[in-house]
Amino acid sequence: MTDTSVPLDRATDTDPAPARRWWLLAGLGLAQIMITLDATIMNIALPSAQADLGFSAASRSWVLTAYTVAFAGLLLLSGRLADRIGRRNVLVIGLIGFMLASAVGGAAPTFTVLIVARAVQGVFAALLASAALATVTTTFPSGLDRARAFGIFGAIGVAGASVGLILGGVLTEYLSWRWAMYINILFALPAILFAVLLAPRGRAGAARIGLPSTLAVSAGLVGVVYGFTNAAQKAHARHVTLNTTGPTVLRRFRLAARSAVSLRGRAAPAGR
Repeated sequence: MTDTSVPLDRATDTDPAPARRWWLLAGLGLAQIMITLDATIMNIALPSAQADLGFSAASRSWVLTAYTVAFAGLLLLSGRLADRIGRRNVLVIGLIGFMLASAVGGAAPTFTVLIVARAVQGVFAALLASAALATVTTTFPSGLDRARAFGIFGAIGVAGASVGLILGGVLTEYLSWRWAMYINILFALPAILFAVLLAPRGRAGAARIGLPSTLAVSAGLVGVVYGFTNAAQKAHARHVTLNTTGPTVLRRFRLAARSAVSLRGRAAPAGR
């Protein structure tokens, strides 16, 4: 019997087999743990990486900041992109890109290559985060199954940050700091398999990406993350950050709101 609670235009986005849904959730959980894992796994590995690549103590924060800034800045845009070209496509692209960036970062011969690899990781992590969350939403119907799925998915995300600290120390102690990057390959390979075989194919939507407003909000998010990260490192800049971040964010969101209103105003006559 067909579940009438699922709209007909979204029927292709839902997998009807309950067992397949939970296997897919396992694959999405691997993607989720990679995202949160990489936010903390390099903390313990930083001293070893510094000794190996020879960068200064002042530059150590960039290994963490590059990932966080790229992830936060592109999260909104990646969500719109998933609606535009399809969640499954974005999910697979994110997994493959994240895996390749991890491989490059693990083999990095210089500090610059490591920073670029971390930033690219953040870009693909943003794609993963939006696509994985949207896939959970559309794969599980409303009700108890969805509540359980979101509970598991959220718990994996919370656990990933703690596991990252522990795993980073273990890998650095017994293997090398480079394995703090290589470990993502072991998570990504089965996650790609799950995504290709089980993720609903869905359809590319007609969602419109409002580029001015999206870029404005993304730039505001980058500014917030970058500002507070630097404020934590430079005590004398804390009062400057607190005094300038608020107004800057308000200006960014005001610009985004104006752009959105302008776009709606242009589209209104066509809709009539």
